[in-house]
Amino acid sequence: MNHSILPDKAISPSFDDGVREIAKQLDGDSAVLHADGLKGASRSFFLARLVEATTRPIVVLTSNQNSGESLIGDLRYFYHFNNIKNVPRFFPTWEILPYENLSPLAEISGERLEILNRLQRGKIPFLVVPVEALMQCVIPRAELDNQTFPITKGDSLDREFLEACLFDNGYTRIPLVENRGEFSVRGDIVDVFPTASTNPLRFEFFDDIVESIREFDIGSQVSLKEIKEIEILPVREVSPTPGQKDAGLEKISKLAEKQGADPAGLNELLDKIQHLGNFVGMEHLAPFFYPRRETLFDYFSKDTVIVFDEEEDVRSKIGHYHEIIHTEFNSACDRGDVVAPPDWFYLEPEEINRRLADIKTITINTLNIESDDVPTVRFNIKTNPVLQGKFEVFAEKGMEWEKENRRVVVVAPTKGQVKRVHELLGEYDLDADVDRGYVSNGFHCPDLNLTFVAEHEIFGRTHKHRYRRKPKSQSFQRGFKDLKPGDYLVHIDYGIGRYMGTRELETGVGSGEFLNITYADGEKLYIPMDGLAFIQKYVGSGEVPPALNKLGGVSWKRQKNKVKESIREMAEDLLKLYATREIATGTSFPVNPVLMQELTDSFEFEETEDQLKAIDDTMADLESSKSMDRLICGDVGYGKTEVAMRAAFKVVLDKKQVAVLVPTTILAQQHLITFRERFRNYPVNVNMVSRFRSAQEQKEILKNVKSGGVDIIIGTHRLLSKDVNFSDLGLIIVDEEQRFGVRHKEALKKLRNKVDILTLTATPIPRTLHFSLMGVRDLSVIETPPVDRLAIKTFVRKFDEKIIRESILREMDRGGQIYFVHNKIKSIHSVKEMIQRIIPEARIGIGHGQLPEHQLEEVMRKFIDKETDVLLCTTIVESGLDIPSANTIIINRADQFGLAQLYQLRGRVGRYKHQAYAYLLIPGTLAISSDARHRLIAIEELSELGSGFQLAARDMEIRGVGNMLGHNQSGHIASIGFDLYSKLIEDTVREIKGQEVASNPIEPEINLQVKGYIPKDYIPDLNQRLEVYRRLQLFDTLGEVDVLENELNDRYGKFPEPVEKLLLLVVIKIICKKIHISRAYMVGSEARFDIESTTPIAPEKIAVIADKRIVFLSEFRMGIKLDRKGWKKDIQVLIDYLKKIADTIENE
Repeated sequence: MNHSILPDKAISPSFDDGVREIAKQLDGDSAVLHADGLKGASRSFFLARLVEATTRPIVVLTSNQNSGESLIGDLRYFYHFNNIKNVPRFFPTWEILPYENLSPLAEISGERLEILNRLQRGKIPFLVVPVEALMQCVIPRAELDNQTFPITKGDSLDREFLEACLFDNGYTRIPLVENRGEFSVRGDIVDVFPTASTNPLRFEFFDDIVESIREFDIGSQVSLKEIKEIEILPVREVSPTPGQKDAGLEKISKLAEKQGADPAGLNELLDKIQHLGNFVGMEHLAPFFYPRRETLFDYFSKDTVIVFDEEEDVRSKIGHYHEIIHTEFNSACDRGDVVAPPDWFYLEPEEINRRLADIKTITINTLNIESDDVPTVRFNIKTNPVLQGKFEVFAEKGMEWEKENRRVVVVAPTKGQVKRVHELLGEYDLDADVDRGYVSNGFHCPDLNLTFVAEHEIFGRTHKHRYRRKPKSQSFQRGFKDLKPGDYLVHIDYGIGRYMGTRELETGVGSGEFLNITYADGEKLYIPMDGLAFIQKYVGSGEVPPALNKLGGVSWKRQKNKVKESIREMAEDLLKLYATREIATGTSFPVNPVLMQELTDSFEFEETEDQLKAIDDTMADLESSKSMDRLICGDVGYGKTEVAMRAAFKVVLDKKQVAVLVPTTILAQQHLITFRERFRNYPVNVNMVSRFRSAQEQKEILKNVKSGGVDIIIGTHRLLSKDVNFSDLGLIIVDEEQRFGVRHKEALKKLRNKVDILTLTATPIPRTLHFSLMGVRDLSVIETPPVDRLAIKTFVRKFDEKIIRESILREMDRGGQIYFVHNKIKSIHSVKEMIQRIIPEARIGIGHGQLPEHQLEEVMRKFIDKETDVLLCTTIVESGLDIPSANTIIINRADQFGLAQLYQLRGRVGRYKHQAYAYLLIPGTLAISSDARHRLIAIEELSELGSGFQLAARDMEIRGVGNMLGHNQSGHIASIGFDLYSKLIEDTVREIKGQEVASNPIEPEINLQVKGYIPKDYIPDLNQRLEVYRRLQLFDTLGEVDVLENELNDRYGKFPEPVEKLLLLVVIKIICKKIHISRAYMVGSEARFDIESTTPIAPEKIAVIADKRIVFLSEFRMGIKLDRKGWKKDIQVLIDYLKKIADTIENE
């Protein structure tokens, strides 16, 4: 008998009646219910309505991580649409294979632990769980409860106890908290970064009372906001107690004997467990430490409802993942690992069925499934008609829907897109709601007479939506943060020396801390803390250590002069080119507010501040009468191409042509796809000339370029050939100019004064140089990464088929793709055979430069369209490909690649929110050179986002800077260090432009018999102490001192008297600089000041404000009499009088 509760067709509000009927049936006798006919995003619409109709917790099972993420994305919108206050949660998988010797990302573990903690307290009303996560055991409830401790403002809490708890829960104590799982202690301040928190936390104590809890910013280390309470969860999902470790060691030893494990591997594992708090892959040992085996089912409350999202898919995946678990277990045993049997750590399909039998279950199906014994609600949901990516088609349908009195809701992800849709609806006089959000696809519910339309259905984009984040502040991140003994420093007067730590030396007012720097022949220089303004950390290429200078020698002076001459020559050339462009008359492109705004509003992301500035700068250049020559600098995925496309659109609107010049055929193909997709709704003809086109095709395309039939032409250096003629060229966009040859660069140089040029580069340009070149090179820097981007996990491994198999299978299992780089065409087919043998199900494509054009194009198309899983290729993928689903790269014989090449190749992955992996395979450490070993160590360490300015990656910047400046400046940068080089450029540019350059800036010597310093017990970490000293020496305004004062109070607690003295002395120094006072010192009860003849204040001006305290001892020497009733009163008197004198400068 068919238990169809509601008929297929019913009048409104039958959809909600169906939802309520299912909610009612949950309290009935039937264990299983069917909800059929729910297509696409309507499943999430149904679930959001169900949340309102029942008080039961709901858990949705999906067949994989990707379908779960898609479902949760739709749910978030429909929660908003239905005004549901709480948020649906997603329980992520580890994103690693069973028995793989890796640990999940800290953010993933944090998210899982936080959800488990809330589940245990009944605070998760809706959860989406992929099958892989359901089948894996989790930390037992009692263990999680024991390792979770709440802290509330006002609590009495022993700090030593807090430290012990943090350490036991897997937190690592370090001087500066920057990553999850870290904590630091500084007097009354304890900083912690819990794994489940967005921001780290700062606890401030008064004795043993928690006086405040504040979130703080990682970059600036400054507090953001105060919170009342927090629960500190463990760092990892496995944090065994000493007793559990001992029991685990015994179990592991017994099982190892039974499994015939490798003795050396076993001893190494036992040693790690005994002596390391945490180590990579420890999570897989959970069954040995925790006697009670628990799964997510144990965390679900008794009234939980399980929802199958397409039951057949879910049950099929359970079987498939069960096979993977057993296959990987056997592989681990074969390689001699000690591993827990599958049933110790994973649920078998039979056990899942048993556990599900006791829980109310709903199955959601797209199709109407016939079932005689299951109560079923058949929902009448219609998919939207194909709108062809055109608003005109949508408008036509919209008019029909209006006649049916439908409520139409267009869902658009950004403010700009919402605004754009509103305006277009107005133009067509259509009545529809426009709501901000994201849904994977639209649908029509006839019962409610309600239609949802996704914005990308109207305009044709199907990219996965990503928001961007603001860049982190870096105020506490630079300078001496990473300084360690042995590092090289540059003293502006004495040259390059080696930092050997600090020493306590006696001074006129007691002992003080000094920097110890060793120069050539072992000579030493001791720099007091108020002399750090003259010191910079040496930044060179990182490959060859710099030569130490000799104290008192002339070599340093010669070096500086040689670099200055080269910089002057380079700067003069740049300024000549700049001046020529300034007076050259270029095309002034009209503003075109309507169409440009329409293109702007259609952008699928929220622009970042620096991206908007780059766009505004470029538009201003195009609208001015001078020729444009702007450089846009930013990493791949940071939004450079969007800037270029908006510039191209502006030029095409004025009926001029655009040439896009790229270094490789692959990049040309990528840009062709991107530009065509972006302009698909506009009459813009985009084409390409490259070897992907036959000679006849190229001839036809170039004919259209000459006649004006092509608006935007994309190509390699082929575009610079003599047979390429334009009808009316208005703009050249150059991508990665440094990768072109000398001849092609010369050809571009000739074009620079004839046509507007926009250059894009992924080479990082440091801010110091950016500012130094202002007014010489038009430069825009975009430095904000996409919001979900994670650092790439990088491993150097000996070539091993098992590692290759695991890494490829892991990526395929989460629906991703893999690059396998093998740079020898002769043996590339043998590598394909090997991959096919170890992973028969993998779909493999081969790509290299010797393939016929159309064959290579087809290989790339298949990979882009996800028709192949593995792209086995040479270095043709080094730049250009932007495929978010490709998140694993394997580089064979990585020892044969340069550092820059490895960095670029690794950058092909990590474009989406999933953890990306890079495997650098070598034949073995003994078989590679010492240089190769150092390169591989460097690239493995350079795994953090924005690590391009660290260690050996600086070499890439320096080479990039040399290319950007048009001269080979790398040697000069290496000889004096990057910071000083940037300063010399800035001074030289100002000098050539006739602007004032302070050749010997005054650094006042302050000796007022008041000793200011930073006690070691206030800022215990030496590097942080040095950084604060250096910042103080570089301050030019009193406002900067105020900001630092607040930071110190925030980060280290109330500062002691020596720090207060130090800050007030810096205030005096800043004012003395302004007045041009070179020396301040005490004579009896009188403070005396030696004034330079360059002072902007005449003595008669001072006389106007003088009273009995001020004494003139000579034309350039002044005294201020003090009462000597305490250092604080005396210092305040000096500050007040010096401020009055300085104020006369501003009032002139």
